[in-house]
Amino acid sequence: MCLILFAWQPDTEFPLVVASNRDEYHARESEPATFWKTHPQVLAGRDLEANGTWMGTTRQGRFAAVTNFREAQPVTAPSFKSRGALVEAFLIGQAHPVAYAEHVSANADVYRGFNLLIGDKNTLVYVSNRGKKLTVLDAGIYGLSNHLLDTPWPKVVAGKTHLQQALSNSPNEARLLHMLSDAQIAPDHTLPDTGVGIERERMLSPMRLISPNYGTRVSTVLIRHQHGTQRFSERRWNADGTESETLRYLLGPAQP
Repeated sequence: MCLILFAWQPDTEFPLVVASNRDEYHARESEPATFWKTHPQVLAGRDLEANGTWMGTTRQGRFAAVTNFREAQPVTAPSFKSRGALVEAFLIGQAHPVAYAEHVSANADVYRGFNLLIGDKNTLVYVSNRGKKLTVLDAGIYGLSNHLLDTPWPKVVAGKTHLQQALSNSPNEARLLHMLSDAQIAPDHTLPDTGVGIERERMLSPMRLISPNYGTRVSTVLIRHQHGTQRFSERRWNADGTESETLRYLLGPAQP
């Protein structure tokens, strides 16, 4: 996943609102979001190559999502573990978000660069194995792409502004999905220099990426109400940038 825009305001009517795009190679197979047969409390997609997931929630109010950390020459090692397993382990487990983040931090070197969000109904934590490692988040609107939290890449800056505007009224899945569909390339003078070259910086700059081999595969919106209900929408995209399908789920109030 390459863009996560989210509002965390635990004392409001909608304590968690997430709008995210997962970017991946089109050849990498995955399953759409569904309740897992092995863990029916979990609602998430499934990466069929490494068996992890990029984002999910549970009936009990646990939430997790991950992005890769962009590096021009990523460190390679044959024994690296799947970053998607970090999301899966939190969703199916019972550890407190801070305790889980501390465990992840202590074992962070066995993963390639990552950014991880993990939370429950009361606490939301950001942890990365690049830069600052663990932050318990205060209420606010945040953006996360393939660098550290709130790094002002064009898609993050624009996305946070659009999310703020979208939250001016009650959160609306259709409006948030439309926001995530923006494929406008950012002007060159606003692009970061992450060592991948200007052509690739341009291709990676929109909120939604369209290219034949690598692009936005899934847009996901999660809206949690203070009473515990959750609305989860997943829009899937074809390699040519056309919409494949949109799935919608309603989760009842969180169970103990």
